[in-house]
Amino acid sequence: MTQHSLYLVTALGGEEVDLTYAKELRSNNLFPFGLHNYAIYQTPEGVFVKGTNSDNPNLMLDQYEVIDEATARGYSHPHQRIEEE
Repeated sequence: MTQHSLYLVTALGGEEVDLTYAKELRSNNLFPFGLHNYAIYQTPEGVFVKGTNSDNPNLMLDQYEVIDEATARGYSHPHQRIEEE
């Protein structure tokens, strides 16, 4: 089996979630980092997690929240990356 580094996050509310083998359902993880970055994950245990960026230019995702399946599958991110000309 392939060796993986653990991808453990602490969700809002203090719940620790293991995203090591989670499936990414949807994301917008474009550089430079900012409010437009997000990812929706589903863990092998069926937990859905939304990762977002709080306008942190140094990290792609810095906030995580456990959400229900309907919210995860219907999620529409409110921010778009602004292209500079």
